[in-house]
Amino acid sequence: MRSICVKEHGKPLVATETELPELKEFEVLLKVVATGICHTDLHLWEGGYDLGGGKRLNVADRGIDLPMTMGHEVAGTVVAVGPNGDQSIIGKDCVAYPWLGCGECSTCKRGQENLCLKSRSLGIFTPGGYAEYTVLPDAKYCIEHKGIPAEQAALLACSGVTTYSAIRKFGDVLKDEPLVVLGAGGLGLMALSIVRALGFKGAIMVDVDPLKLDAAKAAGALHVVNSGNDGAAQEIIDLTRGGAQAVLDLVGAEATINLAIAAVARAAQIVICGLYGGELRVPLPFVPMRPLNIRGSWVGNLTELKELIALAQEKGIAPVPITECSLGQVNEALMDLKDGKLVGRAILKP
Repeated sequence: MRSICVKEHGKPLVATETELPELKEFEVLLKVVATGICHTDLHLWEGGYDLGGGKRLNVADRGIDLPMTMGHEVAGTVVAVGPNGDQSIIGKDCVAYPWLGCGECSTCKRGQENLCLKSRSLGIFTPGGYAEYTVLPDAKYCIEHKGIPAEQAALLACSGVTTYSAIRKFGDVLKDEPLVVLGAGGLGLMALSIVRALGFKGAIMVDVDPLKLDAAKAAGALHVVNSGNDGAAQEIIDLTRGGAQAVLDLVGAEATINLAIAAVARAAQIVICGLYGGELRVPLPFVPMRPLNIRGSWVGNLTELKELIALAQEKGIAPVPITECSLGQVNEALMDLKDGKLVGRAILKP
């Protein structure tokens, strides 16, 4: 089995050959058809996250060891299961739910494995989809994607469920108010598609890249705003008739959260998904006086991924632009993502 691994942070990924794993208990062997290359992979490859103020969170501090086979947006075909597993799933085309928890704690038992403190997430703590095959602990983490091409279905496991879970946190306000989305890359275009599929009012897309804004406009954005221009916050205020009620920050940088705070109405909601890095500095009186509602959203749970796939099958989600690459082209694709050259998502096809 061929895999492409991170053996040293910040250095080119390395091809390795290993035997196919021997499956235990309920484990499932998935032959990889398509794997999304996510911005989180960049943080894992670089070895950490910028916490602002010269501080950094190293992935080793989270218990993430090298070598590491990345790839948590995976679609593939089930080719084998362990001796106690569900044999009926063999041959089915599935999306892998990657945000695995311990399965035993109270958080996992509430169906929030994505929030488990003993994470086993695919492509982070366990070998992922930058390979010809990957293993899941149980058939329940394999969700069929009939009617959705594997290249698009794979994206639902992270960019899809991450934005779906975040959008759901805004509640009914999106029926009447536009969602302001900061970041028009792969996640932004996915968020735009989901907002439209859910029948909400629509989205105003914000980015510094004119090409990405053009793609967002072509995908049905209500308006686009170039955040690199002076007066971007006022433009958002004008477009939302007095200030945004709902802002989704898919970048998570100091510049984007400061733009969000400057552009929102009183009692608005800001949800942050992005991990670009930096610090949030807010005068404490602003929190009760405005009042500000800022919350995080961390990927999504298994139920939400099932809901999203059902939504895509029933209502349809507009395809995200993709650039395909082989295992041997992963390093180039990562650098294109790092340099902001990609519109949409890079897809690895072993």
